[in-house]
Amino acid sequence: MPVIDPIADMLTRIRNAQGQGKTNVVIPGSKLKAAVLKVMQEEGYIGDVQEETTDKGFRQINVALKYYQGKPVITRIGRVSKPGLRKYSPASEIPMVANGLGITIVTTSQGVMTDTHARSKNVGGEVLCQVL
Repeated sequence: MPVIDPIADMLTRIRNAQGQGKTNVVIPGSKLKAAVLKVMQEEGYIGDVQEETTDKGFRQINVALKYYQGKPVITRIGRVSKPGLRKYSPASEIPMVANGLGITIVTTSQGVMTDTHARSKNVGGEVLCQVL
């Protein structure tokens, strides 16, 4: 079955796996998903990220989920820009999550980055998702 919004599917897989207390989750691979997961890993929301190729030649990403005192590190994760309604922001108007406690992941002309990096580089772009 084709997935209309692969980023939303990835975020839902992470949310559902953490709700079940899983330690790992496998996500179908793509360059954009790998870049978003790399940003989340650099910010400390998830553990190790490994890209693999299946026997049939499909890419998949194995993500280690993080927990702190038995509770998931990610308390809230959601998609902002959707296929039916894309959200673009200039650098000065990129939304903050909980006054800077969370991150907004933005795809820009210089790559996928957090809201703070985008503001410091003064680049705007499509607001992909928010993590808290």
